[in-house]
Amino acid sequence: MWGLRAVTLLKRMLIFLAALLTGLLVIGYLMQRSFLFPAPKNYSSSPPSGYESVETRTSDGLTLKAAYRPATNGKPVLVFFHGNGDSIAGADVATRQLVDAGYGAMLIEYRGYGGNRGSPHEAGLYKDGEAAISWLSGKDIKPGNLVFIGNSIGSGPATEMAARHSPSALILISGFASLPSVVADLYPFLPTNLLIRDKFDSAAKLDKVAAPILLLHGADDQLVSADHASRLKRANPKAELVIVPEKGHELAYTLVAQNQILDWLSKL
Repeated sequence: MWGLRAVTLLKRMLIFLAALLTGLLVIGYLMQRSFLFPAPKNYSSSPPSGYESVETRTSDGLTLKAAYRPATNGKPVLVFFHGNGDSIAGADVATRQLVDAGYGAMLIEYRGYGGNRGSPHEAGLYKDGEAAISWLSGKDIKPGNLVFIGNSIGSGPATEMAARHSPSALILISGFASLPSVVADLYPFLPTNLLIRDKFDSAAKLDKVAAPILLLHGADDQLVSADHASRLKRANPKAELVIVPEKGHELAYTLVAQNQILDWLSKL
């Protein structure tokens, strides 16, 4: 009698836990983009000093704000794809030493960021990148005179654009092999390939990039481990890999990273 009751209670508990877990997974699946793209609420409507405010037009009809400054001395223009919690203001900090050295810069602001309309997602960020490249092409600045730089989640669209076009170089800072693999590092018990809608699978695309590639990663990165940079290196053995000691996920904003980029670009 008691044995049968215990089995019944156990079955009910297991059913309840399974239903609870399923509900949490469904909620996580439906709401993941609100966690993945935490656009800053406070942003400046004015471009950074030395930049002009420009507008790009996406293939799906969005008008996006961006910031641009031309190059000097015939240097390339940097197209900077910022991280998921960042903005044009952060992109300005991450490229300051580079533009001071004469490089031009196109600081992209994604859909749903910086007052732009739309909601961010993987395919959308690719459209945003294409819109920036098209705008530059209208200024007679072709992909061969561009350097794509992607920081953190920005490494996804930067890699996609480099695979589609032929830039003079691709630089990934704190990049990852794919987004599901990042989540799997944090939650190894979840079926991340099924749950994560936006893949940003740079490791699968990097061998399609013919341009020189620099991979920069902080040795102490606690959000995206340096192992991801090693996986990207394996995806394209011609890429140059630099692991920076005692730096974490903030690497892009440091002088050591920007000086490393300047040194590498000077040798191309």
